[in-house]
Amino acid sequence: QVQLVDSGGGLVQAGASLRLSCAASGRSFATYTMAWFRQAPGKEREFVAVISWRVDNTYYADSVKGRFTISRDNAKNTVYLQMNSLKPEDTAVYYCAADYLGNSGTVPQQYPYWGQGTQVTVSS
Repeated sequence: QVQLVDSGGGLVQAGASLRLSCAASGRSFATYTMAWFRQAPGKEREFVAVISWRVDNTYYADSVKGRFTISRDNAKNTVYLQMNSLKPEDTAVYYCAADYLGNSGTVPQQYPYWGQGTQVTVSS
């Protein structure tokens, strides 16, 4: 089992950057596939990015490809989401999620462990 704590959100202007962090507690962090999802008001939770446990393969939603980068530091039990060139449509609560030995899924139901979320607001 793993516990996740998201941080790093804030209010920024369009074009700015933010880095989100997700700190995990528990053993064997390196064996968890880690993902970021986001949820805007009135919308369903949507996939943003994932990094696998096996060889650090990454995959991104088309809407963030080329602007966001997911990475992990297994020594620090932390996964990051570097967000550049932010747009107002990126405004949402961002959640990290974990799946033990997961296969890099993009569906929220595939992830049993979730952080509490961190708010990102991008003004125009």
